[in-house]
Formats: sequence, structure tokens, C-alpha cells
Amino acid sequence: MTSSEPDPSNADLTFADLQIHPSVLQAVGDVGYESPSPIQAATIPAMMAGSDIVGLAQTGTGKTAAFAIPILSKIDPGNRATQALVLAPTRELALQVAEAFGRYGAHLPEINVLPIYGGASYGPQLGGLKRGAQVVVGTPGRVIDHLEKGSLDLTRLDYLVLDEADEMLQMGFAEDVERILADTPEYKQVALFSATMPPAIRKITTKYLHDPVEVTVKAKTATAENISQRYIEVAGPRKMDALTRVLEVEPFEAMIVFVRTKQATEEVAERLKARGFSAAAINGDIPQPVRERTIGALKDGSIDILVATDVAARGLDVERISHVLNYDIPHDPESYVHRIGRTGRAQAVGDAFTLVAYEEEAAMSEIEKSLAQTLPRVIRPDFDYGTYVPLPPPPAQAASAPPPAAGMHSNRKPLARRRRL
Repeated sequence: MTSSEPDPSNADLTFADLQIHPSVLQAVGDVGYESPSPIQAATIPAMMAGSDIVGLAQTGTGKTAAFAIPILSKIDPGNRATQALVLAPTRELALQVAEAFGRYGAHLPEINVLPIYGGASYGPQLGGLKRGAQVVVGTPGRVIDHLEKGSLDLTRLDYLVLDEADEMLQMGFAEDVERILADTPEYKQVALFSATMPPAIRKITTKYLHDPVEVTVKAKTATAENISQRYIEVAGPRKMDALTRVLEVEPFEAMIVFVRTKQATEEVAERLKARGFSAAAINGDIPQPVRERTIGALKDGSIDILVATDVAARGLDVERISHVLNYDIPHDPESYVHRIGRTGRAQAVGDAFTLVAYEEEAAMSEIEKSLAQTLPRVIRPDFDYGTYVPLPPPPAQAASAPPPAAGMHSNRKPLARRRRL
């Protein structure tokens, strides 16, 4: 087994450097990714080269894109046979992985991705398999059901992924996994991802993987205790109003507003300026000299709000940033930790807000799970959060989270009201 640690010198690596399919590269840009995470930078080239992979990675490291992107780049869209199978321990993870394949393959319409899992009707799954699905994402039990029915044919399988393999074994799927592996062709590319490497997992890698590259990445999911974290449930169309309300009632010195795409940085910044706030956008398409001037303006107080993508704000260290607001929820917990780490610098107290629409609730739950804490929810009686979904009772505040004062205000010494243009 060949070991591979992510190279810190790859900080400037982009997805364009990884030789992935142009249509996949376009889709990756559409979802707001500008450069690969450490596990993506180490795994994608190895998978593109045909190597088997053992990825020791926790949830929140970006591992789904690490295997989905190279598989989509190499798959034969003209062949309707099932060429890639991803095994996941739970229905929820299978759906998440299938959705990720759909996002990264958005510009490959001829490729069909089908999730198959227990607890759901066989009809749609049988229909999808009959029509042809080049990528199948499933739970072990339902995959075996389809193998036994003869509805799933793995004889032309080229790629097999075991996602969260240790979790699958802990749930009692060891025999099912072995049964499925035995039904696959001898010559295929296998990628196994696991947070730990117990003997049972090591046995599978020895038996079924050929000279795999081992990639080890630890998720950075520890947040500083001096950062108060809160979230706001709001209907998607009301997010701009919710952001405006936070700016109006929350004493802040400078704020970064994180969005998912380059286009959104411009749109949100323009809407904020139209509402009288001193805001500017920063993203990967903005020339470096302009970006440097914008950051300089944030440092000297010429502007107070920076609307940014994750990569554009990477390494940004401005002490006067008192607040971070996630306008779009990040794709994974590690990105969340990186985002809110832009505040609370130099032992100062920081505040982080996240706007959560109904369709983002699962991602928020994943972040809380990774952080091992329940974040407090903000409710102001004088604001209409929309009627997209009824608001449940606010969760109990975690003991480790700094307690906010009344309303949205933190315990920070009040600052002067922010300048308006």
C-alpha cells in the first residue's frame, strides 16, 4: 500500500489542474468550488490514474467529490450498463451521494444516477435500472435484493466505492459487503473511505484492493470557544431581508458574508449597496490587484461588509472582522469551520450567524453533528421569517457555546453603528 498525505504546497491547485472532464469541471464551477480540498487534491489524481484508494477521512472533508469527480470524468456515457457502484451505510447518505453525483454531472445529461435503498418502493428502482443507470448508489441490503432479482447487473462494473466502510461494518453489513464484492468483476477500480481502520476493514482492503494509494485527512471540525455561533431559520426568498435585519440590529465592526457561487457574491453585494450598506464582492474571477485593494479597504474601514466565496476568503486575516454570516450554508462541516474562523482573531470575541432555509436543514444538522453541539437558534418577534416551513421550538443552547445576550446581540461591548453609503 502506498501512503499519500495531502501536500500543503498545493494551496494554489485548482480543479482545472486535475485533468478532469471539461463538463465536470464546468459543473464544479457552477456549485462554487474553485480549488480542491486536501482529500480531493490527493485522491482525484490517483483515481484519474487508475489506482485503488484507501481514504482515511471523516465526514466533512469533501470525500464525496473526491471519488465522484474522477468517476464522472472517466465513465462512458454511451454505455447504459452500470459502470459505477457506490455502497453507503444509510438511506440518507445514499441520497446525499446520489445528489452530489447529479450536481457534478449536471452537464453530462446522458449519464443517469440512481439511488437504491430499503424502505422505498421497488417500482421506481426497477424502472431506473431497466432504463439504464451508469451510476448506482445504494445500501448493501437493497443492492443484494436487486442482485438476487437479477435487476442489477454488475458484470460490466468498472468502479466500486465503499463509503463510510467502518460504519457499514458496525451496522452489521460485513457479510453483505463481502457478498457484493464477490459479485463484481476482478478487474475494477476500488475506492474505500473510512474514518477508522479496524481489522475487518484492513482485511477487505488486503483481499479486494490492488496496491491501493492510502490518503489520510483529518477533518478540522473544532471551533474556537471565543466565537458565538447561532443560526436563523428563514424561507429562502427572505434571506436578503434576514441579512439586512442582522446588519440593522447587530453591533458589528466588519463582516464577511459567505455565499456559494461567484455570481452570488456580486448579486448580494449589489443588493446590500442598494440598501445603503458599504459592501464589496470578492471571488476568483476578480483580478488579484482588485482583490487586494478590496481587502485593504476592509482593513482600513473604507468598507464594512465583504461578500465572498470560500476560496476567495482563504487565508484572510483581518482583525476587525467581528462577524461572519453564512448566507449560503457550506457544503461540509470543514468549510463551516474555516468560514467562521475568519472572525475571533487574536483572541477577540467573534460572532457567526448561519441562514438556514428548509432545504438546508439536513446540512445544518450534519454541521451540528460534526461539531458535537447544538447551536442556538435566533428568533426576533419583529421579523417575518416567511412561511416556507413552520418553525419548531428552539433547541437548547449547548453549554460550550458562548451565551448570546438578548435578541441577536452578543456579549461584545457595543460598537458604533456602521457607516452607510
